Amino acid sequence: MQEKVIKVSSGAKMIVWDIILLVVSIFLFILGTVGASQNDGGALNITSIIAGIVLFVVWTVFTCGFFILQPNQAAALVLFGDYKGTVKEAGWHWANPFYTKRKISLRSRNLNGEKLKVNDEMGNPIEIAEVVVWKVENSYQALFDVEDYTAYVTTQSESALRHLAGMYPYDITEDHNELSLRGSADEVSENLKIELQQRLGKAGVIVEEARLSHLAYAPEIAAAMLQRQQASAIIAARQKIVEGAVGMVQMAITKLNENGVCDLDEERKAAMVCNLMVVLCGEKAAQPVINTGTLHN
Repeated sequence: MQEKVIKVSSGAKMIVWDIILLVVSIFLFILGTVGASQNDGGALNITSIIAGIVLFVVWTVFTCGFFILQPNQAAALVLFGDYKGTVKEAGWHWANPFYTKRKISLRSRNLNGEKLKVNDEMGNPIEIAEVVVWKVENSYQALFDVEDYTAYVTTQSESALRHLAGMYPYDITEDHNELSLRGSADEVSENLKIELQQRLGKAGVIVEEARLSHLAYAPEIAAAMLQRQQASAIIAARQKIVEGAVGMVQMAITKLNENGVCDLDEERKAAMVCNLMVVLCGEKAAQPVINTGTLHN
């Protein structure tokens, strides 16, 4: 059974009948009471009193049919266990007083998940958390297909996040150079949203947005992984420095030969290359040594 949107009577119109019932019931009760006190009873007066009491009871029950819906709020109407429909129009309404009115919010909500300790695709322990924006679309499924739809959303969101974390490595490595949790945030978030929608659709919930709000290595391996990242960064930087230094040395030798500044043999070229590489690749500024002799001393 799916959600059925229905319309009910306007509260502004039914309040007129509500007032009429109240006035008539009071009038009959007073009329019968006054008549009975003057005539010492009488069937007509007793009938008026009973009618007034009955109408007052009817008025009390009738008044229970009024209810108010705020914007983006719905009310599922149930009559003795039988679902009759859902009212989604905001305003003041009146429905059968014997309806059970189960109100539910249709507004967007935020789920700020707690930090979970899970293993990524490579088995490394990581800490991960998510934030999910969701709202109820189908009131029937949210109220009657699951026991507690808010708890259902929380539990299924945690389960989906654990499953997603095990599908990707934390970061791109030599063995995993496609998608990662840290480097592919948009793709991972989109896949998380799709999986959440598949799970939460059974509860009549629409997932508007899902993103990772926290991602880090677990404390027990954080230091080791930081050293690994630093080492990788240093190696990559050294590679760039060496490539640039080799190009500069080659350019220097070529320019010296083209301009005829000096004619160096292979041994002198090797010495110059060594000196230039030390200067260009060293972490600290090189200390110059002034040669006061000849070129070959």
